[in-house]
Amino acid sequence: MFVSRLALDDFRSWHQLVVDFEPGLNVLVGANGLGKTNIVEALEVLSTGSSHRTTSSAPLVRAGTSKATVRANVEDSGVTTLYEVSIPVRGANRARINSGKSLYMRDVVGKIPSVTFSPEDQRLVSADPANRRSFLNQAASQLLLDYYDALQRFNQTAKQRSALLRQLSQRQMAGAPVDAALSGLEIWTGQFIETGMALTSLRAKVVERLDAPFSRIYRALAGDRHHARLVYAPSFEEMRQLGVIGEGDAAADARMNAHAAISQHFQRIYAGEVARAQNLIGPHRDDVIFELNGLTAREYASNGEMWTLALALKMALFELLKDGRGDDPLLILDDVFAQLDESRRRQIVDFAGRQSQVLITMAAETDMPAGLEANRIDVQELIDAAA
Repeated sequence: MFVSRLALDDFRSWHQLVVDFEPGLNVLVGANGLGKTNIVEALEVLSTGSSHRTTSSAPLVRAGTSKATVRANVEDSGVTTLYEVSIPVRGANRARINSGKSLYMRDVVGKIPSVTFSPEDQRLVSADPANRRSFLNQAASQLLLDYYDALQRFNQTAKQRSALLRQLSQRQMAGAPVDAALSGLEIWTGQFIETGMALTSLRAKVVERLDAPFSRIYRALAGDRHHARLVYAPSFEEMRQLGVIGEGDAAADARMNAHAAISQHFQRIYAGEVARAQNLIGPHRDDVIFELNGLTAREYASNGEMWTLALALKMALFELLKDGRGDDPLLILDDVFAQLDESRRRQIVDFAGRQSQVLITMAAETDMPAGLEANRIDVQELIDAAA
């Protein structure tokens, strides 16, 4: 499987763009600011339903327009399939396959599996939990068919509950009665717990699946004396404490007990939630902890070790996607070579050279490591052609 053509309308800096790719290595070369990262970001959005560069869809739409469109032709065993996603400034993203009927975004997420390596990868280890949740959402949306839908349901419920908390906060400040609103809060809290527990269970499965290849790949990159692991830290800690993750009657009983325990937790913090007008616990506060040799990597790892941890994590995701589908995901290397030392550049070069299709962005051709022969695409020429 490979992407043969990408077309953009009003996506980021691009008013219109059509670019053709080939199997193997493709290099997008252009000065910073020309929009080469926006090109590969469009494929990331089509693949995963989101971008690692933003938490909302609005920045993906070119300024002054109401909607962006991404289309990609995908070749697989001699068959061409056209995937399309429309991204409005407001409202839900919609999708089409072969210009057919309008679909939900979940119907195309994962159809073009991809893994992106970017200069921000080190932040997966060093930055705040939002970066790790973003990665987890993208990975899980491709690995589990029902994940994207579960994430959307939770986000919608969280938004409604948060809005009600703001209303309660304003009523309290104004000295108005809040009894009716509190009744509504109980209803939304129940839905919040249900959707949050479902999302937590799926995230735990994905972290568990990633952990073994991540640990193995890190040892291969850093040496046998180093041991790394991933630990899922759910905000609904009651689920972990009561052993909710699992199948069968025992797990069903544990889920009932966990639901009750989480509900009691909410009752204890209602006052604080109303005062701060926000949901204080839930999957929007989850984290994934990198451990290196028994220590928390965020606190103790060097910059080089953080890079290698992030590299191992992305390679582990690539391996899982490949094993699950039977063919190579699209590999995106966004301006990574200029950021890495020679050892890590070589590790990525060796990895990229074995894949079916790779898209590489770089500001200067001198950034290209030796030994890589690729289809060269001049981004300035794409701009001139679109003018």
